[in-house]
Amino acid sequence: MSRDDLWWHGPFQMFQTNLREIDAGLDVHRVLDYLEEFGAGAWLLSVGGIIANHPSDLEFQTRNPALAERPSGDLVGDAVAAAGERGIRVLARMDFSKVDHRRAERHPEWCFTGADGTQQVYNGLTSVCPNGDYYQRHLFAVVDEVLDRYPVDGFFFNWMSFNEVDYSGVHRGTCHCLPCQRAFAEFAPGVALPTGPDSDTYQVWKRFAAGVLDDLTARVRDHVSRRRPEAPLILGDRADIVFHEANNAVGRTLWHHRTAEHVSAARTFRPHVPVLTNAVGFVDMPYRLAGEDPRHFAQFLVQAISRGANPSTYIMGTPDDVTYECLDVASEITRFHRDNPETYRDLRPAARVVLVRPDPLRRASPRTEEATEEFRGLYTALVEAHVPFDVLPESRIPDVEEQGRLGAYGLIVLPDLGPLAPKAVGVLDRFVSGGGGVLGTGSSGFEGDGSQLEGAPVLRRTAVRDTVESVRSMHLRRPGRDGRGPRGDLPVLGAFHVVEPVADADTDLPVLSRAPYGPPEKCHGHLPLDLHGVLRRAQGRGRLTVMPWTPGRAYRQAGLGGLRDVFVDEVSRTAEGPVRIETDLPEQVEVVLGTSASGGVVHLVNHSGDVPQGFRSPLPVEGRYLRVPWWPEQPSRALRADTALVGDSRVELPRIGLFEVLTA
Repeated sequence: MSRDDLWWHGPFQMFQTNLREIDAGLDVHRVLDYLEEFGAGAWLLSVGGIIANHPSDLEFQTRNPALAERPSGDLVGDAVAAAGERGIRVLARMDFSKVDHRRAERHPEWCFTGADGTQQVYNGLTSVCPNGDYYQRHLFAVVDEVLDRYPVDGFFFNWMSFNEVDYSGVHRGTCHCLPCQRAFAEFAPGVALPTGPDSDTYQVWKRFAAGVLDDLTARVRDHVSRRRPEAPLILGDRADIVFHEANNAVGRTLWHHRTAEHVSAARTFRPHVPVLTNAVGFVDMPYRLAGEDPRHFAQFLVQAISRGANPSTYIMGTPDDVTYECLDVASEITRFHRDNPETYRDLRPAARVVLVRPDPLRRASPRTEEATEEFRGLYTALVEAHVPFDVLPESRIPDVEEQGRLGAYGLIVLPDLGPLAPKAVGVLDRFVSGGGGVLGTGSSGFEGDGSQLEGAPVLRRTAVRDTVESVRSMHLRRPGRDGRGPRGDLPVLGAFHVVEPVADADTDLPVLSRAPYGPPEKCHGHLPLDLHGVLRRAQGRGRLTVMPWTPGRAYRQAGLGGLRDVFVDEVSRTAEGPVRIETDLPEQVEVVLGTSASGGVVHLVNHSGDVPQGFRSPLPVEGRYLRVPWWPEQPSRALRADTALVGDSRVELPRIGLFEVLTA
């Protein structure tokens, strides 16, 4: 079966009913009526695992007692048959993360076991370990029973993880069951099995756990593919469809670009693999009756489709049970995606800048948080400067080179990554020699006192200032433009790496020393130092730029436009060819570039409604222009406004509300 024959390689829209035990008597025709009106052509239905919504004959499955309400006694069979008559696909949601008390008592070897020997019990259900036989063996029997009975159109496995954090947000530590002890000892001989994030060997455990889940995902995918090639597995990187849940959480600081970041990371790594963004209709798990704010939910779906994901909406219970106000805008965006299939068919990233996302498995806390803050600050700066970019996970840099796609980019940005993996170093060296640009901030590419990258403008690193007090009152002086005096000085926040430049390095942003900052009478004495905030050098046919401080973290903390601007200036200077959109759009409108079956695609996402911990209605933007300098043909139509665009070298834009989509 070829790729073109597989339904999920075209654009699709999904709706998930996350069913409770009491919902087994639902009217499948009423649900299907709702899905058709909503704009969804696929139904993600709760099928098995914790509760079987069909008459399972397996000893380790529990039939839902509420199936007795159905004349057939089989919700899955009724749903698949009725959906098939309408051309709606049914995908099976499975949850193998927990078992009931009886099975946990009978099979303790299946269960998550804490370092203190206790099991993890929540709402009467016991968490299961992915290394145990329930996942490793019996899962496949459950899948086979479903495939033997029903022509389902795919599978999704919920919460397939080591359940270190429970539904209350309590960290329960790492699993110490006997299968985990044996497998971890094989993975890391002589390394102590950690108890949790505070253990010195916790990062080793995280890499071990990720490997277990990747292997299990690959085995499940291969099994389903052999049994029913037209049924994809929706899960992680090794699945047919990459899954991302767009959600909110009480108490979690909102990162406004979270959905776009995750979708971009998946699509940049493997643009030929579909992504599904399942947007949660309620505000948090303990508050499943409270619907998400419509303006917040709209950002979930708009960010998803702009980066090439397929949209999905997720509710608790059935459509008759919920009163979520966000469902109207969810339906509007879903129908837009459905009604423009050629625009979204094979929509792939097409920016000229790569922003590398730090790998949490390569560094421990607090370095992970510091690198993430740098990444997010640079992300925001690029959005506001209208520099389109694609996010690439740090560990995937070699993969993109192997796919032959790295040469399409003019710049790779490394946000305070510290020492780089040897394979990544080789890739970056070849990229620069071939004509590309690499821009590193903070600790990126430093190992010990030296730089890992060939031809770097740094001879050696002599010191690291990475505490609050060690950089407090340190400044960078911005030289004036066109012979004018210096512009406003900038604060150094986060970290500064003291480096010695090579002889032919081009340097900029001279450093002013620390000085007293207490009583104003004593606030003087900032001395010019022979240190710089920017070092540049040509290497091969490309360029290397080092900013040995953390402008992203500084921008996140202080919000000074100058911090953003000096970074963006270096982006333009270091990149091979143009990377910035020519436009007078306000900085709150993000420009996302892609290519699809219809040609070049530009998404304009209006972030003017972004507020702390939420989103409000964006302000309309009108009377602006746009030009993509490296595109031979500019967009000619605005899909949301349903109008032709006027202009030759640049196009005049229609009124932009929540978002607009421009096509050739």
